[in-house]
Amino acid sequence: MAMPDDQLTALEIRAAEQENTIEELSGQIAEQWKVIERMERKLAALADRFLELEEQTASDVPVTKPPHW
Repeated sequence: MAMPDDQLTALEIRAAEQENTIEELSGQIAEQWKVIERMERKLAALADRFLELEEQTASDVPVTKPPHW
């Protein structure tokens, strides 16, 4: 059962368009992963810095019971 040329051409065009779309999406995903990895590194650095600052100030704060104890 042979397919008419116009149907075959339409399928070839659709396949080519889908291939281009897949390539574009793949590129976008790769870029998003780069952004996510940068954000993860920044978050880790900020968390480390926060913990350092917390440790520095923890010794300056006296530990006392609240007045209602």
